[in-house]
Amino acid sequence: MISDNQLQQDVLDELEFEPRVKAAHIGVVAKAGVVTLTGFVTSYTEKFAAEAAARRVNGVKAIAEEIEVRLPTDKKRADDEIAERAVRILHWDELVPDERIAIKVENGMVTLSGTVDWQHQKSEAEYDIRKLSGVVAVINQLHVKSPAAASEVKDQIERALRRNAQVEASGIRVETSGGSVTLKGTVHDWFERDLIERAAWSVAGVTEVHDRLTLEP
Repeated sequence: MISDNQLQQDVLDELEFEPRVKAAHIGVVAKAGVVTLTGFVTSYTEKFAAEAAARRVNGVKAIAEEIEVRLPTDKKRADDEIAERAVRILHWDELVPDERIAIKVENGMVTLSGTVDWQHQKSEAEYDIRKLSGVVAVINQLHVKSPAAASEVKDQIERALRRNAQVEASGIRVETSGGSVTLKGTVHDWFERDLIERAAWSVAGVTEVHDRLTLEP
């Protein structure tokens, strides 16, 4: 079993190895497989890269992510300018139904509201906004429509898992209630866990996914 000190060092080493992360600004605490990341980064991209790097480390069972995003002063923008660029970037993205999305900007915080047909559209819209300089936070209140029956959603997810050669689908249980999906079972690693989550989110009609998957000891 990996000790807390060794796991902490392994995560620190992986952060140093990740070129998108300035590891000197990030603190790591490990306890019983739970890793807490603290400190600050200068962009959301760096923040997500740090979390992904920690997840890759063997022995990490869960992550408490407390990293602060500190945007460089020279990249700060007025709210009206952020709003204008947000409208443009959503309009340019063909994957996003921008005509159904409302944008509100206050002190660099962007709130998205409205309806989309797919979860990936909701995620794509948030991803687009996070790329804009001057944005300090994104509140994603987009609602995903749920036109599909629960049984149909369950069947589509199970078929998607069986098609994926990198997923041991026989050990995964899928429970549905309307557009809500609960995933249960045991997976080999974080990579397989992420694949299963993405498969569930990719089905039309899914509005939320509850991950109850556990990692093999």
